[in-house]
Amino acid sequence: MALPPAAPERLLKHTRHIDVQIYARGAGLWEVDAVITDVKTRDADLANGVRRAGDPIHDMLLRLVIDERFNVLEAGSETRAMPYPGECDQLGDVYGHLVGLNLLKGFRFAVLERLGGVTGCTHLTELAQVLPTAVVQAFAGDVINTRGDGADAKQPFQLDRCHALRTDGNVVRSYYPRWYKPAVSESHPPSTVPRN
Repeated sequence: MALPPAAPERLLKHTRHIDVQIYARGAGLWEVDAVITDVKTRDADLANGVRRAGDPIHDMLLRLVIDERFNVLEAGSETRAMPYPGECDQLGDVYGHLVGLNLLKGFRFAVLERLGGVTGCTHLTELAQVLPTAVVQAFAGDVINTRGDGADAKQPFQLDRCHALRTDGNVVRSYYPRWYKPAVSESHPPSTVPRN
């Protein structure tokens, strides 16, 4: 079964919302705003008091300024709702350690190395992990040639980056035939010489 059925008696208790918005700001620069919010459907008894149902437990913004080569030029964060005021909201500057990273070259590992554990905020560090693919989506068709058109075009960026878009698969054969590469078993069929 691909998707477990939802129980008819289930009751919503918690919602985590991740929102990533990416803006072109001109001169080849882009802004990435990523927000994570956690909201409970009941009052939550936190260490610093009761957080009313519907009021966010977490509301955090991570902003990057990047160039069209996926390099992080500026970075910082702002924590607007948190369980531990005076502590959780003191990490804005630490996310400046993302500057110098490239979203497509070891970014997820480098984020954990630089900001994992007690160095950063669990929620902001986790939020940073979704940014590479979000930026790829924003750049698709604007910065990245996703069609592979033109005589001197390179293989489209997205090919061989997921199961559906593998270069020996049906999607590439149908929609990107120029870039289709038959699987080894297709290009070299087994010998039909009869055995003695």
